[in-house]
Parts: sequence; C-alpha cells; structure tokens
Amino acid sequence: MNRKLVGTALAVPLLVGLALVPGASAQPALSGKTVEYNVLAADGATAASVEAAVRAAGGTVVTSNQATGLVTATAPATGFTARLAGDRSVGEAARSKTIGSVPRTSRVQQTKAVEQEARAARAGTKATPRATAGMDPLDSLAWGLSAVRSNLARTKQAGDKRVKVGVLDTGVDGSHPDIAPNFDRADSRNFTRDIPYDENGAVVDGPCEYRGCVDPADVDNGGHGTHVAGTIAAAADGFGISGVAPNVSIVNIRGGQDSGFFFLQPVVDALTYAGDAGIDVVNMSFYVDPWLFNCANNPADTPDQQAEQRLVVKSITRAMEYAHRKGVTQIVSLGNGHMDLAKPLPDTSSPDYPVGTTHSRTIDNSTCSSLPIEGPHAIGVGAYGPSQAKADYSNYGTERISVAAPGGYFRDGFGTDWYRTNENEVLSTYPRNVALTEGAIDADGNVTPDGEALGVQKACKADGTCGYYQYLQGTSMASPHATGVAALIVAQYGAYTRDGVSLAPDKVRKVLEGTAAPIPCPVPATVDYTPVGRPAEFNATCTGTPSFNSFYGHGSVDAWNAVTNGKKFL
Repeated sequence: MNRKLVGTALAVPLLVGLALVPGASAQPALSGKTVEYNVLAADGATAASVEAAVRAAGGTVVTSNQATGLVTATAPATGFTARLAGDRSVGEAARSKTIGSVPRTSRVQQTKAVEQEARAARAGTKATPRATAGMDPLDSLAWGLSAVRSNLARTKQAGDKRVKVGVLDTGVDGSHPDIAPNFDRADSRNFTRDIPYDENGAVVDGPCEYRGCVDPADVDNGGHGTHVAGTIAAAADGFGISGVAPNVSIVNIRGGQDSGFFFLQPVVDALTYAGDAGIDVVNMSFYVDPWLFNCANNPADTPDQQAEQRLVVKSITRAMEYAHRKGVTQIVSLGNGHMDLAKPLPDTSSPDYPVGTTHSRTIDNSTCSSLPIEGPHAIGVGAYGPSQAKADYSNYGTERISVAAPGGYFRDGFGTDWYRTNENEVLSTYPRNVALTEGAIDADGNVTPDGEALGVQKACKADGTCGYYQYLQGTSMASPHATGVAALIVAQYGAYTRDGVSLAPDKVRKVLEGTAAPIPCPVPATVDYTPVGRPAEFNATCTGTPSFNSFYGHGSVDAWNAVTNGKKFL
C-alpha cells in the first residue's frame, strides 16, 4: 500500500424541552477549537436521526452516508460527545481529526510501507461477448502480465466495457493516454477533500490544486491510484502498456488523499457508492487511517482512541457488507508489514495522523483488526517477485490470504544480475503531473537523470501525445493483478443485460481461487531475509500444503485458466 468510537452505554434519551423540566441538569457546555467527529447510527437507527442528534448537540453535519448511518460532523472539542451520549439513535461517536489551517510552503509525500523502496534505495444473454486484444510495446517490461497469463487470456477474453472496475485509491488520471480509452468519466467520483495542513501546521496534501480544494474525478495528484488502474485495465491499443483486463472500464471512486491517507468517511462513501453504481469489482490497496490495527480496548490507547477504533471497525464492516449485498467483489492487498496477520507484530506506526502522535502497541489478534483486509468478504492478495519468491515485505498467513499475484520484489534474485533492479518491480501508468512534481521529468516532458535511474519510461504517439510509466512494488501492486483477473471472470461468466453485466461476488471468488496456479512452500519452509539486508523480524515460515499455504494462499491468480476452466467452479 503506497502503501488512516465511542461505544458508550446508551443512557436515558434527551427530551425536548429538557431545560424546562424541574430538576433536570443542563447539557454540557461546548468549548475549545473546532474538530471533526465521526458519528455512527445505532443498530436500526437512520442517518437522518443521527443528523438531527448532531444538530441538537450543537454540531454541524459535513457529510452523511445513508447506507451505513455514518455521519461526519464538526463541533467544539469539548462537550459534544457528552451531549450525544444520551441519544438512542447514536451508536458510536468519536473525534476524527482537527481541522488544520496553518500555512506552510513545503510539500511532503506520505508513503506507506515499501511501495517506493526503489526511490529510497536508488443477465441474461446466452452468448458471452468475447472481445480479444493484442499486446503493447512496453508489455515486455511488465512481467506480471505473463506471470498471470493475461497474454494468453486476452486471445479468448480481454474484457468488456460493461464490466466496471472501481479503483478506491488516491485518484485516477483519466487523461493518461493508456487510461483514457477505458476511463468511465460519467460514473467516476471523488469522495475526498484536500487537507493542506494538519492541526499543528505540518503539511499533509499541500496547497490545493483546485479552487474549493476538491480535485476533479479524473485527476490523481498522488500517483498510486493511476498505477493501480493501469495494471488492471490499461488499454491494449498498440501504444505504451496494457493491463490484465485491457477492455474493461475503469471507474475512479477516490477515497484517498493526495498524500496517501485513507480516512473513514471517504472510504465508506466510496464503498457504498460502488454498490449503488453497479460496479462489479473494487480494488482496495490501502488500510484505513490513522490506525494500522483497530483495537477494541488496547491498554496503550486512551478511552477516546479505543472508541474511535471501535467506530472504524463497525463502519467499515457495514460498508463492506453493503457492497457485497449489491454485487461488488472486493479485492484487497494483504499489506506490507512483513507479518503473519494471525500473529501481528507490535504496531509502532499508529495513529499516523496527525504527525507525531504515534505510540507503540502490542496487538491482540482476537480484538484488533487491520481494515479493509480483515473486513468481511475481502479477497486478500499477497505479493511475489519475478522469481515467484514471496516478497520480503508482503504480509502472509492462512488466516487472511486468498491468492498471490505479482507485486514486485526489488531484492529478488540475490546473487544474480536481477538483484536490486527496477525491472524486479511492477511497471504501470504514471501521471504526468506527479512525474513532474517528483522530478522524474522536466518541464518539457523529458525524463530526467533521476527518472532514468528509477526506470521511468516514456512513450509518445505520432500526434505528440505522451504517456509516462513508473516502477513500484508492494501488495498494492499485487492486488490489481488479481482485480484484473476478477474482471475477466465477470466478463466471461457474468449475466449480460441492457444495463450491464453481473456475477455474484462469491462466485467470482470461487473461480479466482479455484483456477489459481498452486505454488508450494519453499524448501526450507523458513525464508531468511537477512542476506538481502532485512532485519531478522522479516524472516518468515511458510505453512500449509501446495494447494493452500500461508505464502501464496490458493496460488497465483491465472487469467488464462480462469477464462477457460472457470465454469466448473460456478
């Protein structure tokens, strides 16, 4: 992932005209600076009733999700949650973040785990449409396409525009020449608002690029989402690079900030929108900030922090359940924490917002969850490198893994010419604006020496239109390979109607897992990553059988097998 609650006991409900009742105590006073809160409806209550409770308590509703009952509101820092505590419509309420406004001139990039390591190191119709596609010039550098056998699958099934794939990420550059042919501008949405600075004046997203601080739904100022989108469905048109499912539609359902943070309300809004908009598959390569693990009652956290985490778990669970009921297959990256998710390592990165608030926590697997990977209906994807070795950074474990896919592994091929080369990573689409900001290209669009060192590629059409491509690694790069295969499964076996195509998420999962290419545990089963410069905590032991194990799950996703032999799993 390039890389984001108050469970109070319900008291007697507030009464209209309470201040006039003899002997009744007055509401707590509101004081302090304005901050942001998440307020979640109690079971059976509506978002409208929560909105009314927020206003009655002196807050202002910012946004409201009707499907889950999650409301974001602003109110003074003191007294607001106490006022809400007695309202039966409110299930959970917790402070989300302070509204930042202190100006700064510098810009920082918030990255997660290892996705930038190379930079640091150096219905009904009986006939199923079967559109085919060829390969593009840069596909020879995209080893993941052959690893998942997309090159073969597209000779039978390359996807269909009626199959919609949602990219829940930092945005998608709809103008990129390899994205534009498949970009669904009409259905794309941006659920975020730029956060220039946090409450302490530290830069988050930096100065707003657009008036109103809301980017258009075809813009990506982070780069991560565009890379993901290209791996899924860059067009196969004889130019640049192609994706695993080069004929399906890409829908930007942005829930991530430019800086790489993914906060609760935008993620929930994006997920429920996916269900309402008829999106077939959604890729989620992130965790919900600010907690890597959301714990119900971790003793290292304050009561307010515990409440916030309980609210996150309940909200994301509702959103994922809603999307599943609406027919959305949810593909999620396993994470870059180099840990068995059933035996989580200490969390030293939470809360990661605002800057400087982290503290170390011991994680109890039974009461803590990393989301969305540990949410309902998540199809978890681990990462391997070009040698098919589990990437050193990739999380693993039989508890959460479903399949594995190419995620890149910069340190793959130790002792060979492959070792520590850009080509070990995953090449995909790169927004021009981000390439310019990061110094990979100059103002004239030429790749700079820094860009060349990172392996940045440039391709231009006869009319002068140019596209750029960058190498990244992470489970964020693995999950879109699986998402592309899932999209091909929907295209091959889904029910087509005038309005679109559909295939139940549980059926997509069965085909994806059933047609995966099994990869056995390595011998010896414990992999020592210290020779490649990792500390001993990276060492990992593979458990399980060749048909299902902790490193690869059911195996590597296989597009060719999925579209030719998947029917027997339905």
